Amino acid sequence: MKFNLANRITLVRISLVPIVMFFLLVRLDLGKFTLFGHTASWSDMIAALIFIIAAVTDGLDGYIARSRKMITDFGKFLDPLADKLLVSAVLISLVELDRLDAWVAIIIISREFAVTGLRLVAAANGTVIAASKLAKWKTTFQIVAIVALILNNFPFSTLDIRFDLWMVWAMVVITVWSGVDYFVKNKQAIQE
Repeated sequence: MKFNLANRITLVRISLVPIVMFFLLVRLDLGKFTLFGHTASWSDMIAALIFIIAAVTDGLDGYIARSRKMITDFGKFLDPLADKLLVSAVLISLVELDRLDAWVAIIIISREFAVTGLRLVAAANGTVIAASKLAKWKTTFQIVAIVALILNNFPFSTLDIRFDLWMVWAMVVITVWSGVDYFVKNKQAIQE
């Protein structure tokens, strides 16, 4: 199978998933740095950077596929799979690190499975459900919240601001909202 540039970028995103998990879960002694009395590890910084790079490739591969007319059935399948692998793997890792409550990860991952199921049912009936603007906001909130959690609320912890907690709540609300929105707007796909 010949892969176009957009699909190769998506494959890179998938290949970054175990690397992010490695830096999160294998506590390498790469040193730490301190800012205003609060410490962050270089392992967390590297994991956050790799996660951000992986998240950026999501927009990049979609842009390239649309602008160069490289949209393929394989890409339509692979891109959402890559997103779900990245977010699910990191959320589960954050639960393992005790930086995220399991119920939050369950809600977010469940929403992803539910919307994927809806899309599969709609596709079987010949309908394509495109990502909504609300879903794009959901993705943005998830990325920001996950980065804040990977960094253990650094640098906001230096100011005693619970940015990570605010972002987790915002992520949960918009994730549930966008999931309900998909089902309400596409209820005919279920009824068929």
